Amino acid sequence: MNIHEYQAKQILSKFNVPIPKGFVADSAEAAQSSANELGGDLWVVKAQIHSGARGKAGGIIVCKNEQDVSDATNKLLGKTLVTHQTGPEGKTVHKVYIEEGTDIKKEFYLGLVFDRSSESIMVITSSEGGMSIEEIAEEKPESIVKTKVEAAVGLQAFQAREIAFGLGLEGKAINRCAQAILGTYQAFCSSEATMAEINPLVLTGDNQILALDCKMTIDDNALFRNSNLLELKDKTQEDPKETYAAEQGLNYIPLDGAIGNIINGAGLAMASMDMIQLAGGQPANFLDVGGGATPEKFVKAFKLISGDTNVKVILINIFAGINRCDWVAQGIVDALAQINIEQPLVIRLAGTNVDEGIKILKDSKIEYIEASTLEDAANKAVKAQKDLENK
Repeated sequence: MNIHEYQAKQILSKFNVPIPKGFVADSAEAAQSSANELGGDLWVVKAQIHSGARGKAGGIIVCKNEQDVSDATNKLLGKTLVTHQTGPEGKTVHKVYIEEGTDIKKEFYLGLVFDRSSESIMVITSSEGGMSIEEIAEEKPESIVKTKVEAAVGLQAFQAREIAFGLGLEGKAINRCAQAILGTYQAFCSSEATMAEINPLVLTGDNQILALDCKMTIDDNALFRNSNLLELKDKTQEDPKETYAAEQGLNYIPLDGAIGNIINGAGLAMASMDMIQLAGGQPANFLDVGGGATPEKFVKAFKLISGDTNVKVILINIFAGINRCDWVAQGIVDALAQINIEQPLVIRLAGTNVDEGIKILKDSKIEYIEASTLEDAANKAVKAQKDLENK
C-alpha cells in the first residue's frame, strides 16, 4: 500500500525525524490559510500523488506570496500528472501539501528496502540527493553506499553515525543525521514498510537535518497487524479494478495484454500466462478466484474482466482438486445468466468430475470454446483474439 508524502512525514515525525512544517489542503482557500499560519515569505506547494518525479511533471511549485500559493493550488488540483512511475494514464491530484520553505545547504539520498538475497534490511545512502536513485546510479554510482542491517539486531547507533560520516557531514550534523536515520529505521519497522525513501534528506543553512520529501510503501500482508494504517489508503490513487478486486476478495493484478484470465490457483495462473505468451499472445491480468466456485464469485470475476476494454478474449482455466468441475461449471452457467459477456469465452476444465462439468456446460447452451489442455486453451485463446482482429 502506497501512502502520500504528508502521511509518510506524519509517521516519521512520531519517531523524531525532523520534517519541515506543513499542512495538507484540498482547496485554494485552505492552502492560502495554511501559508498564512506557517508564516514566512517562502512556501512550496506539492501535489500529493502516489508517484515520484513530481517536480519534473510540474507537481512542485515554489511560491513567494500567499496569492501565489492560492494560484499554484488551483493549478494543481484536478490536474493529471504523468511521470515515469504513473504510466501514460497519469494520476489525478486531489490534495496538495503546503510546506514552509527551506534553506538548503546540501542534499542527500536515504532509502530503506528489504534485500531478499541477504535476508536483511538494506540502508542505501548517497551524497547526491535530489534526483532519483536510478539517475544517481547511472551518473554517480560511486556515491551510493549500502549498509546491511541484521533484522534480529536492528540498526545500531554506531552504524547510523558511520553512515552520516560517510555522507561527508561534520560536527553536530553527524549526530543529527544519525538520529534521523535511526528514526527512519524505527518508522520503517514499526509500520512494517517494504520501502521508505527520503529524497532529499537535507542539511540546512543552520546545520539542521530535515526530511524534505518522503515516500513509503506499507506491506499489505501486514495490515491486519497495523489496522490503524488502513485509514491512510487513498483509493483515488489506485487502479479502480484493483480496488474492486480487493473489495470482492479476488487476487487480481492488471497487465497489458488482451487475454483476460479467470483461474483457480496462483501456480496454474502463472503457468497459464506463460502458455499464452508462448502461443503468441499477452495476458491482460492475473486473477486467482481461489477454491470457491459459487456463481457470486464468477459474477464478480466476469464483471472485473469483461469491464476491461483491453480484454478481447476471456480464458477460464480450472483444475478441480478439492473443488469439483461440476460445481465450477454450474457456477459459470449461473453467473453467465446474470451478466452478459461479449468477449469470446475459452473454457478448460480438468480434475474431479470433469465429465460431469463438461456436460453441464454443453447442456446449458452457452457459447464458448472448449479446450482440453493448458496448451490447447492458450492456443485457442490466442486464435480467438487473432480472429477478432482479422474481421
